Amino acid sequence: MDMEEKLIAPCGMNCGLCVSYLAKKKDLNSQGFKRTYCEGCRPRGKNCIFMSSHCELVGKGLVAFCYECHDFPCKRLKALDKRYRTKYHLSMIENLEFIREHGIESFLENQEEKWNCGNCNDVICCHNGLCLSCDLDKLKRNKKYRWGE
Repeated sequence: MDMEEKLIAPCGMNCGLCVSYLAKKKDLNSQGFKRTYCEGCRPRGKNCIFMSSHCELVGKGLVAFCYECHDFPCKRLKALDKRYRTKYHLSMIENLEFIREHGIESFLENQEEKWNCGNCNDVICCHNGLCLSCDLDKLKRNKKYRWGE
């Protein structure tokens, strides 16, 4: 597993954990799934899919991360963070605070450890809690599978 800096969106989302990114990486559609594929926010040139249309600084690429803004954390980011903490066991605000305090390299190392599949050392998906290498059968049985269902 190798986390990449280019996959960390300005909002603090690690696109390398996203089901759409992992589906593309694993080419799940060739295995009978119908998923939208995504290369990640920055690689697509979107800076941040969640924030760019709501924040001029992010939308125009004037900040690398939302914590650089004087409004951090803004109302939009707080709402996004609440949804992700509740549904997906991930906090964008915590991610951004970690990056600000410890740097991107330490953050990437932390993410590798936190989201590592203990069976195969691949990545656990933040959207469903599954390793798409080990747990693909579970996802095939329930294509809308979420953490612990």
